[in-house]
Amino acid sequence: MANSTLTLGALALSAALLAPVGTAAAADTLSFNASVVSDYRYRGISQTRLKPAVQGGVDYALDSGFYVGAWGSTIKWIKDAGGDAGAEFDLYGGYKTEIASGLTLDVGLLQYVYPSNKLNPSANTLEGYGALSYGPATLKISRSFSNLFGFGDSKGSMYYDLSATFDLGSGFSVTPHIGRQTVKNGSAYSYTDASVTLNKTIDALTLSIGAVDAKTGAYFAKGKDLGKRGVVLSAKYTF
Repeated sequence: MANSTLTLGALALSAALLAPVGTAAAADTLSFNASVVSDYRYRGISQTRLKPAVQGGVDYALDSGFYVGAWGSTIKWIKDAGGDAGAEFDLYGGYKTEIASGLTLDVGLLQYVYPSNKLNPSANTLEGYGALSYGPATLKISRSFSNLFGFGDSKGSMYYDLSATFDLGSGFSVTPHIGRQTVKNGSAYSYTDASVTLNKTIDALTLSIGAVDAKTGAYFAKGKDLGKRGVVLSAKYTF
């Protein structure tokens, strides 16, 4: 996700549709996931020009709380920005543990890779994150340790994410989310996004429908507002 020097800068989706983050488990676990989405939204901004995407990932979690993983998706925004990458790959690792009764800390690093993106500055981005979860709610803060998705002189950009997951029973859950992206030295591209997603889990399959809106008029590609209010459908299979 980046700025396309003023045509695009993509950043993106509701907590249910975000690139996955590993979790601590009672025993070492290896899991895979594959999904299709009607629009890949990241932090509220479409990465696929409001078109569908195919995604997949792998997670390995140790019983000690450490985890690593990788995730990928098809994208359109880099080519729309004049670059040459049709996919995004995320590599991440971290540590998750309970620090008090019911209070969980999750910290880690996340590297976004856009192979041969040919943008200058490069779209490749390194972020660190820290999250605190209590009950159904999670507050997560991310900071870029490099330029952010192709924005020049943007090291130190921040994303603040408040979300929750409420179990409705019978395999249904609802996930509200609100986030704030600040782009260092690029206030015109800073914005707030919000979403609410309804999920239905059937064994290893999760079906989701979400309403998402990014309150910005700064992210466009080929005449399309990439942050416009919209509905996102997804199907995700975990194995």
